[in-house]
Amino acid sequence: MRNLNVSTLVTLDGVIQDPGGFQELDEGGWGNRYFDDEAQSYALEHLRESDAFLCGRVTFEVFKEFWPQVKEGEYAQTLNRMPKFVASRTLSAPLEWNATLLKGDVADAVSDLKRQEGRDIVMYGSAGLMATLMAHDLIDEYRIWVHPFVIGTGTRLFGEGVPTRSLELVETRQLSTGVVILVYRPQ
Repeated sequence: MRNLNVSTLVTLDGVIQDPGGFQELDEGGWGNRYFDDEAQSYALEHLRESDAFLCGRVTFEVFKEFWPQVKEGEYAQTLNRMPKFVASRTLSAPLEWNATLLKGDVADAVSDLKRQEGRDIVMYGSAGLMATLMAHDLIDEYRIWVHPFVIGTGTRLFGEGVPTRSLELVETRQLSTGVVILVYRPQ
């Protein structure tokens, strides 16, 4: 069975929205100044462990406008060629950017994906989707990149209605920029 690994950039006050600067927030792009060679290397290493990308509609729409334009670099090439699976109630197939719209109940669809042959499935952002998958115990690992930055507003990593879960800290890594990567697994 494949693992589903959530990897997300978060501010110290819990915001995951617009770390890359896609005009979602006035202070968007808050993660860029911390994404040096060390962070890029670690992100690529994690992406290489996966052969599928899962996301919600908002993340998909933001990413599909940016990443297909990036032609250079192993990270962009890996992400661009990787099959994507999108959870959405409003999009309709066919989707661009090597993406497939998940049909029916999202928990059932993701459970089916996890049973397929292959390497891990990686998911970025997508707070609403993450809450749904948490409620169905479908997330195998949480890789949370805590940035030394307070933004004050935006979509939170764990918002209202997220189910109660106990997680075990299995790895901690501090980057030279002050970002701390915390890796948790469900207990």
